[in-house]
This record gives sequence, C-alpha cells and structure tokens, in this order.
Amino acid sequence: MKRLAALTIALLAAVAARADDVQVAVAANFTGPMQVIAALFERDTGHKARLSFGATGKFYAQIANGAPFEVLLAADDETPARLVREGHGIAGSPYTYAIGKLVLWSAKPDLVDAQGDILKKGGFKHLALANPKTAPYGAAAMQAMGRLGVAETLKPLFVQGENISQTQQFVSTGAADLGFVAYSQVIRNGAIGNGSGWLVPENLYDPIRQDAVILARGKDKPAAAALLAFLKGDKAKEVIRSFGYGLR
Repeated sequence: MKRLAALTIALLAAVAARADDVQVAVAANFTGPMQVIAALFERDTGHKARLSFGATGKFYAQIANGAPFEVLLAADDETPARLVREGHGIAGSPYTYAIGKLVLWSAKPDLVDAQGDILKKGGFKHLALANPKTAPYGAAAMQAMGRLGVAETLKPLFVQGENISQTQQFVSTGAADLGFVAYSQVIRNGAIGNGSGWLVPENLYDPIRQDAVILARGKDKPAAAALLAFLKGDKAKEVIRSFGYGLR
C-alpha cells in the first residue's frame, strides 16, 4: 500500500510538473463558449488557459507590439494569417475553430421583426454595432446594411461599441434600441432567448470564419499546442455548436 501511495504521488507530481498556463487572447464574441471550454480543458489536461477578451483588431495591435499572448482566437481569418506573415504567428497553426453568425437584436420583445424590415421602416433612435475597423462583427454589420441599401440612411443613428461585448451591453441596457451582435451572445436552447431578433441571412455578409493561431511566444509550448488540439476535439465542438456557431 505504501508503494502504491508513493507511486500515485509520484504520478500526480509528474502530471503537475507538465501542467502549464497558456495566455490566450479571445475575440469578445467567443466569451461564453471559451469560458466553458477553458474549464473542460483544465479538467482534462491540467493546463490552465488564462483568458483575455476583446476586439480582434486591438489584439492584433497589442501582439504586434509585444503583448505576451501565446494563442489568439480571432473573430476573423485575416488577422491570424497576417500575424503569420509578419512573423508573430506560427506557420501551419491557423485553422477555423468556428463560423460566426450575425443577429439584429433588441432587448424589447416586439421591436425586431422576423424579416429585419425594421431597418427600412425605422422607428428607433439608436442602432448599436461594434467598431467595423477593429471588430469583424462590426464589419459584417456594415456589409449587411450596405447590401440592404440602408447603411447611409442609418449612419446618423449608430452607437459604436469598442467590441461586440460592449455592443451587446448597449442593447441590453437600453442605451440603444437595437443592434447587431453575435448570435452566440443571445442564443438560449437553440433560439434567441429573450427580447426580439432577426438572424441575418448569411448571404448579406462575408462568412465570419474565426481562426485560431499559435503565436510566436507560444512556439514549442505544450500548453499552447494542447489548447488548439482540444479545440478540435468533440467536447469543444459540442460547446461551440451549442452557442450557435457553425463548424467547417
């Protein structure tokens, strides 16, 4: 028994010695699923993902200026590719972990109709969207309004969030009557959970392919490689689907 106890302690110590932290920059729209995935990741691997949430464009600037992130989960596929080209990301590591969906949403139950006609009819004072220069969901919102022919008409009503989390907060608190947010922020049990919303048809904006990449600081770091491997596994995919994302 003493030998068994000693062996168990030795094995636990070996696992603890291999466990590590990984610094992860996460696109704001992926906050909910990543919090769940990080807990599963730590339980299954012993590694701990230390998460920072924000706008992809701002993360790019921070990483390019030496921020100590080791993995980026972006809200687009262009930023990871750019980081690789510029030597800040590891070639061959980017892959699409989720495909985002855009929704026009209001905290008011009867405001947004099922076809999104409110954008043409009007009757609201403020429309929230994320900064299209730094947040891919904001860029997608601008594309959708452009293709509907309402972008210029609605521009005076814009309330711009720094990222998609702040945008959703504007709408949920009533600072904006409605706004373009990520479907993952409002989905509950496979549908919009409260308020009213219109799931924007995907032909109105370019696909929001969200890529993950191991950054230069994460090169040869087991926890960074382990996180990307975990994201590709069935447990993570189940979580990602439950938040309304598509998968490749």
